[in-house]
This record gives sequence, C-alpha cells and structure tokens, in this order.
Amino acid sequence: MQMFSSRKQEPPPPPTPMEKPRPAVAPDQSSRAPEPKRSGGILSRGVSIKGTVKFNNELLIDGEVEGKIQSSGLLTIGEHARIKGEIRSKAVHVRGNVEGNIFATERCELQAGCTLKGDIEAPRFVVDEHATFLGSAKVGTPK
Repeated sequence: MQMFSSRKQEPPPPPTPMEKPRPAVAPDQSSRAPEPKRSGGILSRGVSIKGTVKFNNELLIDGEVEGKIQSSGLLTIGEHARIKGEIRSKAVHVRGNVEGNIFATERCELQAGCTLKGDIEAPRFVVDEHATFLGSAKVGTPK
C-alpha cells in the first residue's frame, strides 16, 4: 500500500436502520465520572459578619468576622481581614489579623505580615519569620 496516493478515500456507507450511527468524534464522555471542581467562596474587603460562618471546601475572608468559623476545608484569612473569634478548620492560612484560637485538623500556616493573638492546635504548624504570634501552640497529633 502506498502512503501517498492520488486516489480519494470514499466516505463510509450510511448506517443501515438496524445499525447505530458511529460518532465522528471521541465517544461521549458523560459516562465518565465528572472531575471534582474546586469551589471556593470569598468574603471580600468591606464585608462584616457577626455570628457563625460555616463552609465545606474553601473560603477566602478579606473582610471582618466576629464569631465562630467552622469548616472541613481550607480557610484563608486575607491580608485585610480582621477575625475575632474561634476558628475550627481542616487547614488555615493566615495573612491578616486574628484574635482568637485556631484548631486545625491538618495544618496551620502563619504567613508574612499576619498577626495572631491566640492559641493554636494543629498537627503541622508553619510560621513565617515576618509573622507575629502571641500565644501558645500544641503541635503534633494526639496519641
């Protein structure tokens, strides 16, 4: 068989009534499991909440919260945020100001420029050299 031929290829014959038409593109991918999408929320600068904030996946707070924050996901405290209250989450990244205790089931990270006045309990704890931390820390998994 020649690789280059001047003969034109004939289109496939139309399907018979008993035969299902074949797709011209890749098979339908709707039968595959959908890829998990990262859903995250934002409490932007200028937003102020008094009470309890609950969420599941991800939340970025750059406003003010006075009360309790509960989550099974990732909480990011933005650089303009001011939090006054207890935080319980899977992971917490702090860039703003927090006055209260943080309980993380996986990780807590104090990033440059943040201020935390409170205690921390977390299996992993990361503190940037330019973070301010006034409190005590229990680091490690309970035995």
